[in-house]
Amino acid sequence: MKYLNRKFVVVAAVVLAMTSLGGCSKLKDTDVVATVGKDEISAGVANFYARLQQAQSETYYASYMGDDMWEQEVEEGTTFEDSVKKSTLEGLEDMYLLKQHASDYEVELSEEETAAIKKAADKFVEANSLEDKKIVSGEKEYVQEVLELLTIQNKMDAAMKTGVDEEVSDEDAAQKSMQYVLFSYKTTDESGNAVDMSDDEKAEQLKAAQDFAAGIQNGDLAAAAGAAGLEATTTTFDADATTPDKDVIAAADAVTEEGGLTDVIETDAGAYICKVTSFLDRAATDSKKTEIVEQRKTDQYDELLQGFRDDTDIKVNEKNWKKISFIDQGVTMKQETEEPYATGSDGTSTSDE
Repeated sequence: MKYLNRKFVVVAAVVLAMTSLGGCSKLKDTDVVATVGKDEISAGVANFYARLQQAQSETYYASYMGDDMWEQEVEEGTTFEDSVKKSTLEGLEDMYLLKQHASDYEVELSEEETAAIKKAADKFVEANSLEDKKIVSGEKEYVQEVLELLTIQNKMDAAMKTGVDEEVSDEDAAQKSMQYVLFSYKTTDESGNAVDMSDDEKAEQLKAAQDFAAGIQNGDLAAAAGAAGLEATTTTFDADATTPDKDVIAAADAVTEEGGLTDVIETDAGAYICKVTSFLDRAATDSKKTEIVEQRKTDQYDELLQGFRDDTDIKVNEKNWKKISFIDQGVTMKQETEEPYATGSDGTSTSDE
C-alpha cells in the first residue's frame, strides 16, 4: 500500500508540524539505510520520504485511529507503523531501481523539470524551521533527491506501460444490467443504528417478498416497486461481481432472456427479486474494457519492476532503518499545496491526478 500521492509531493508549500518527540536513537543523515545494486539509500533520503508518508497518514487517519495509531495491529504481529514503513522502504527501493533502468526507456529529467524540482526544494526549505528540518532530514539535497526520484518514477510508469494489447472484445468485457428490489432483514434501533430483525420479522419480510414477486405484472419490476412504495435499484454486473450479493449475482447471471425475472433470492441481508434488463450494457461494457486495458498495463509494469528486483542485489540495514520511528516522533501537515512538483517542457504538469 502506498500513501504518498505524487501530487502531494509538491513539498514547496508544505509546512510540517512536529507533534511529539521521544527518545529515539541518533541517526546520521549520511548513514546508509539500504543498498540497491550500487546505489546507497541514505538515511537523509529515507527519513525525509518516510516523514512525508507519516505526515500524510497522521493528517488523515489520526482523527479516527487515535493517538496510538502507529501501535495498532493491522494484522497479527504487524502494527500500522510496521506496515507503512515496509511499503515506504519498498517504494524507495523501487524508485532507485526505476532510476537505474531509466535509460532503457529513454527517460531523463528535462531542464525544465530539474529547475522546477530545485525551486520546489528551495521553497520547502524556506517554509520549515531549522529544527523541524533536522527532524525530517529536510535539507535541500534530500528533498531534491526525493523529488527527482518521484519524477522519474512518474515518467517510467508511463513508459513501462506502453505496448500492451489494447484490444478487448465485447465478449471478454460484457457487462449485464439489472434492476432489483430488496426486502431487507435489517431495521434501525432508537439510536438509528442498523440491527438484525428477529427471526419472526425476517419470515414476514420473506413472505412479503414472495407476495410482491407473485404480483409483478408483465415483468415490470420497476412499476411494481413504485406501486408498492418500494425502490428498484439499477446496477450492472458480470459473473465475477459480488455486489449486491454473490448469490444474487449468480441468480441474475443464470437468467436466459433479457427482461427475465429471478425467483426470490434469500440472503443474509434480505430477500431480493431481480430483473435482467440487458445482456450487454454498452456504457458499462466500454468502461470494463478500459479497466481491463489499465489492468494489463499495471500487470506489465509490475512484472517489469519485479524483474528489476530479481536481477538486483538489495540489502537493508535493519538497525539504521529501525531508528526512524513514527511512534517516537509525530509529523503532520500544516498546509498542503496543489501545485505540480514538476512541469514538462511545454509547461504542462507531470504529476498524476
